[in-house]
Amino acid sequence: MVTNLKGKKPNILFLMSDEHRADIAGFAGNKIVRTPVLDKLAAEAVLFQNAYTPSPICIPARQCMMAGQFPRHCGVERYGQDLTPGYMTFARRLAQYGYQTVVSGKLHHMGVDQMQGWTRRISGDMHVDERFVTGRLDQEQQVQEKQPKRGNLQKWSEAKEIARAGVGRGPCISHDEYAVAGAKQFIEDYFNSPYYDREKTNPLLLKVSLLQPHYPYLTSEEKFNYYLNRVEPYMDEQVSNHPFLQQRQVQPGVDITKREVRRATAAYYGMIETIDDFYGQIITALAQVGQNIDDWIIIYTSDHGEMLGQHGIWEKQKFYEASVRVPLFIRYPKHFKASKVDENVNLCDLFATLCDLSDSVVPEGLDSRSLVPLMAKADEKSAVDWTNESISQFGGTNLMIKYDHLKYQYYGEQMPEVLFDLAVDSGERNNVIDEPKYSAALQQFRNRAKELQFGL
Repeated sequence: MVTNLKGKKPNILFLMSDEHRADIAGFAGNKIVRTPVLDKLAAEAVLFQNAYTPSPICIPARQCMMAGQFPRHCGVERYGQDLTPGYMTFARRLAQYGYQTVVSGKLHHMGVDQMQGWTRRISGDMHVDERFVTGRLDQEQQVQEKQPKRGNLQKWSEAKEIARAGVGRGPCISHDEYAVAGAKQFIEDYFNSPYYDREKTNPLLLKVSLLQPHYPYLTSEEKFNYYLNRVEPYMDEQVSNHPFLQQRQVQPGVDITKREVRRATAAYYGMIETIDDFYGQIITALAQVGQNIDDWIIIYTSDHGEMLGQHGIWEKQKFYEASVRVPLFIRYPKHFKASKVDENVNLCDLFATLCDLSDSVVPEGLDSRSLVPLMAKADEKSAVDWTNESISQFGGTNLMIKYDHLKYQYYGEQMPEVLFDLAVDSGERNNVIDEPKYSAALQQFRNRAKELQFGL
């Protein structure tokens, strides 16, 4: 079924959410959440079941994905940093090869280059951190994640965010409504302008980037009522004794009530259903102007996951699967049949993949690998030369390397290493770093960490 990808460049729709835990979607096997739009798209797509973020926090994850490079290589390792002006991103690269690159919604740039290769921004978080303007930005003393900002507001503590969860309209919903309305208006103007209608000769990369299901955990009354007594919250979770993995724990019955945990979980599920509704509006808008989505490449992913109380932790930052693994599928049914890919991949790989799918030359110096051979594998029924590894970094000190089913974590010289064997411990409860049968693998991980400028 795979055909020659060269020729007319396809339009691309890139759908992205914020903090969407990979296992809370119908296409991921979740029986509670209602995600019919994403489920239908995923059913006709190549679904990557082991996709990981290059960093389990918003800004590095997004900028590394755009740059096709790991945090240390593109210089964005912490909250508050940004790509240098004019940096090579996949939006810039596709624009160089004839694409109109248009985005509506969140990009989370904080530097002076708020476009970073996009030819048009419709709505979103266009905000320059004053330190980039005044020259007070010290690359070694960035804004700390313990005090993340949303605009000019600081978030509540994890416990207070959970206690405040429930029915309501938070800043995320208004942001997303604006982003969707802007994208829909652009689609109508671009394809169907009744006053200045012209044939469109340039291919289009359109990204719709939403904030939900990022906290605060608030949703509509209807969705809250639907999920409240259906969700299965994480309660009485065993907390790791590791100095970093136990940080920022929130204990039900101590810091918050168990009912508050249920309410926050229900609201989070409702927010996922809301983004599904919004993506449905985008698909409908394209159909309304006569676009056949089978002619489009459609990508869906998120920047990182959400712990949601598992292991006693909320939000992100951790290399647990709930935080570091992301949903990812690519739909292009005229070239790739629906399939599931088990290999370890990374959001950084999307840069080379987009170049490959659009017949654009991949720049030198990337950490990105094209996913196209894995997408074609189901049709060709042949082995793919793939290094089954994925990398994630956090805060300039913490490193995760997943190779096959083993997940290694390094936290600097002052903290112990961690090794999970997901083949026998999918819940990530048992650190096997000291077990002799893993000694050879451990040495390989340490060698790889040194190559990545981490290590003992």
